[in-house]
Amino acid sequence: MTSAILPTYARYQLAFDRGEGAWLITASGDKYLDFGGGIAVASLGYNHPHLVDALIQQAQKLWHTSNLFQIPLGEAFARRLVDATFADNVFFTNSGAEALELTIKMARKWNSANGAPERFHIITFEGAFHGRTLATIAAGGNAKYLDGFGPKMPGFDQVPFGDLDAVKAAIGPQTGAILVEPIQGEGGIRVGAPDFIRGLRALCDEHKLLLCFDEVQCGMGRTGKFFAYELYGVAPDILASAKGIGGGFPLGAVLSTAEAGKGMGLGTHGTTYGGNPLAMACGNAVLDILLAPGFLNDVARKGLLLRQSLAGLAAEHPDVIAEIRGEGLMQGIKLRVPNADFASAARAEKLIVIPAADNVVRIIPPLIVSEDEIREGVRRLGAACAHFEVAATPKGKLGANS
Repeated sequence: MTSAILPTYARYQLAFDRGEGAWLITASGDKYLDFGGGIAVASLGYNHPHLVDALIQQAQKLWHTSNLFQIPLGEAFARRLVDATFADNVFFTNSGAEALELTIKMARKWNSANGAPERFHIITFEGAFHGRTLATIAAGGNAKYLDGFGPKMPGFDQVPFGDLDAVKAAIGPQTGAILVEPIQGEGGIRVGAPDFIRGLRALCDEHKLLLCFDEVQCGMGRTGKFFAYELYGVAPDILASAKGIGGGFPLGAVLSTAEAGKGMGLGTHGTTYGGNPLAMACGNAVLDILLAPGFLNDVARKGLLLRQSLAGLAAEHPDVIAEIRGEGLMQGIKLRVPNADFASAARAEKLIVIPAADNVVRIIPPLIVSEDEIREGVRRLGAACAHFEVAATPKGKLGANS
């Protein structure tokens, strides 16, 4: 059958009918251990009873009213986010790209409100991914995503990730903010060094710039902290969140200090669906689990188990694995074989991993994954490595077992 869907995805020949915990299940009953989490979205896994119950209860009452009216669930959700973070204000969106669009707008508006509208430039970083809108592909700077869409939106000055001297050199009279993923996801699980992230904060303070964090992928408990900025001992002025915040329901949020948000007055931004009752019920349910006593500590503990297990795997398969990198339940395997081929080999072992840049596959399972499932997943990764092992033949020639 010819698909009626616009052909922008190279989809695998695999479809799932249902899910349970960290497992995805096909219509024929084949079970796959999901170490991709819907690209870090399924924070509570699949069919989590608390999330399902919250969704059903709200669906039976009210799905949508619009932001013309008060939405008590949204007020409660925003207050919980503020109380748990650096932020004073929250704006709800439907996606990560929308959250980044508002982050960019908010940074520009802040400078304009301070009497410096010419300071609309934002320093961004090579390897970044901030979304697929015209503004966010310009911020990310990836030529592949920019090609064919006309002139690149101005106002983004890109420098190498981790290079504080390059950031200093890029700051000029038009610079108003710095936008960074503390841990790059699509870029290959590249972790910002503490001195680098803290250095960005110091530069922003020195030059009166806004520090903006994209935590769409690394936030919401993924690293063992509620948000990754907590790993560094510094806070941003604006933070974009999405993916795991809704546990699979489309939801994003922008968190900001009162100062950073001061330019966003009545009518400066809006959304039809963002923050509607159904989304807010799901978001609150996710927070019920993530902020429960001990949950994030448990994620951190499981992240350490995963990291140690992957390090052992790398030692066993040095011809396949070049490096392990990441934090918590956000790990990357940099490979010596093509990452798309490795992901295919993993699927043959009924394990889902997600390719990223720099020839990396991401290991980003649901936060509720068990220790036994982590061990089983690493065992299956080992089996995937075996697809590429090189062994000597009786005649001394080399051949790949694939």
